[in-house]
Amino acid sequence: MLKVHGRCNLACDYCYVYELADQRWRTRPRAMSPEVVAHTAERVAEHVRAHGLAEVEVVLHGGEPLLAGRAAIASLVSVFRAAVPARVRFTAQTNGTLLDREFAELFDSLGVRVGVSVDGPPEAHDRHRVRPGGGGSWAAVRSALTLLRGFPGVYGGLLCVVDVRNDPVRTYESLLEFFPPAVDFLLPHGNWSAPPPGRGAGAPGTPYAEWLIAVFDRWYERPVTGVRLFEELLNLLLGGRSGVEGIGLSPSAQVVVETDGSIEVSDILASSSPDAAATGLHVARDPFDAAAELPPVRAARAGVAGLSGACRRCPVVRVCGGGLRAHRYLAGAGFDRPSVYCPDLARLIGHVRSRVAADLAELA
Repeated sequence: MLKVHGRCNLACDYCYVYELADQRWRTRPRAMSPEVVAHTAERVAEHVRAHGLAEVEVVLHGGEPLLAGRAAIASLVSVFRAAVPARVRFTAQTNGTLLDREFAELFDSLGVRVGVSVDGPPEAHDRHRVRPGGGGSWAAVRSALTLLRGFPGVYGGLLCVVDVRNDPVRTYESLLEFFPPAVDFLLPHGNWSAPPPGRGAGAPGTPYAEWLIAVFDRWYERPVTGVRLFEELLNLLLGGRSGVEGIGLSPSAQVVVETDGSIEVSDILASSSPDAAATGLHVARDPFDAAAELPPVRAARAGVAGLSGACRRCPVVRVCGGGLRAHRYLAGAGFDRPSVYCPDLARLIGHVRSRVAADLAELA
């Protein structure tokens, strides 16, 4: 994951980069320099050779990556493809407000797929995803998504953050109006010291599970598009492995390069504590394998053994995997506890398992 630009043109109130614990972005360069791009491409090439990889994925992220501009993005893609002796798949995760025809045509020519963040119908989206002056961004995102329908090779899918105040089925169906090839739902980031809405010690019920269950039941009966969270849960319940962070016990295969060239582990960890993602490594001098040897990374990759005692005893641990590591944090105590979303994860997994088991029983 490359933080090609370290600033954003929106001020989303739940953003884990700007609104939570980690404020180091203020002292970092606004954009990734050509020198950092070149060093990063060299490190990726080094990693590919060391491990005999045939393919790697590079995610253009931020901030808002499109703020880097078309010329810088085109140059970055060219540098990577010239340096890396493997197939490099590029994706960009954008808020959509800057995605115009010129960008779409550029991404089409470069083979870059694009994911767009949108939180549902206008009133739901504009509750959180606002401009610095407070105005909503939904109209601009709608224009971008309408445009992307004409670029099927570019359109990667939609990313939606769950807000339990919104009607779940209406939210899902509003996303379907943009004909997405895939949808992903994310839980808002939080932890035991800074709980997300409706969670925290002693919070009753399972509001996030009930919200997601309503969407799952609608999707499961008429799956007109992929929903990554649900597909990963089904895959795990049927004996497969997870391919995403925060579900299952597969180790994370992601590394983050910040605009200044710092190598970090999953930057979501910084939502809990500014130092949680830091490694002290830099692309100008350190290989990516050096990050895998750091104690916090090894703990995160240890499977069941790296989880709390409560998680190790849980009957659904191999499906939930303890949830996102960032969601287990408690100030002064670290990450040695279940996710702040533990009741919701258990309830959701139980429901999905019951639906699948009933269908399999009918086929027997």
